[in-house]
Amino acid sequence: MRELGFFLLFLLRISRKGVQSNGWSVHVPSDVTGELGKMVILPCTFTHPYKTFDRTLTAIWRIKEPYNGTIVFKCISQSTSELCKTAISHKNKYKLLGNPRHKDLSIRIDNLTWSDSERYFCRVELSGDIHSKYESRNGIKLHLIAAPRIINITVSSNRDRTFQARCTAEGEPVPALTWTGPPYSNITTITSMNHRVTKELRYLIHDGKYTCTAVNSHGRAEGAVYFYKFKASNSSFFLILIFVPLGIKVLILLVILSFTAFSRGGPSSTPSSLARPQPQDTTYENFDRRDGSGQALPAERTASRRS
Repeated sequence: MRELGFFLLFLLRISRKGVQSNGWSVHVPSDVTGELGKMVILPCTFTHPYKTFDRTLTAIWRIKEPYNGTIVFKCISQSTSELCKTAISHKNKYKLLGNPRHKDLSIRIDNLTWSDSERYFCRVELSGDIHSKYESRNGIKLHLIAAPRIINITVSSNRDRTFQARCTAEGEPVPALTWTGPPYSNITTITSMNHRVTKELRYLIHDGKYTCTAVNSHGRAEGAVYFYKFKASNSSFFLILIFVPLGIKVLILLVILSFTAFSRGGPSSTPSSLARPQPQDTTYENFDRRDGSGQALPAERTASRRS
């Protein structure tokens, strides 16, 4: 009987350890859908085999793959009285909504971009004397939807001197593109990659407005481009429109330059009073001769008398 009691106690201990090891679970949806440019919530709740846990708790979110994927969010709570403090938030766009102490790891992703369409995995780690961790294996696939948007519309020429119109749009699902406008050939080409699509309209002949329309289940978008081909009969008219205004501008420029040169040259020749006075050499020399040759003048007069 004593040995049977020890055997039953041993089985009881094994069963308790088995409950603890199997007491982990993570609950996440398989798919979540968000709209481009807005926010989305990724829910994640878990259970652990411990009635209470007052040690360090770490919440982690990864992308691409479990266990080794890139960490985009991480927060740490040191005790039950302390909130989970954010340690990592990629591009500061991940925010914790749930309370990990209440077994809720849900997060919010703001300003969704195309690069956010990934698979996400939530993970919880309990540190201390008992170091336990658990992570979702399948994760959450984030799908993005977006209304159509025209991102580029142009007209260009080819080497063979033909013209083509090109329209590029994005959206999810990928939008369908249609061209409308003047009569044109049905020669079009379509290329699509991920959430973008491009449609070219080749061999444009008629002048006018060409409109590109993008449509999917979430909306509609339009863009337009104008095409005018210069004709040989009107070439002289366009040359006149170009060169006549240019000639008028050149003539006005020459008049302004001439007036400027004349206004600068005039004042320098008129005001003689502003010029620095020069010494009167001739007057001074004549005066000097009269004063210095006072004795010579009578001699000349005597000579004239003798003659």
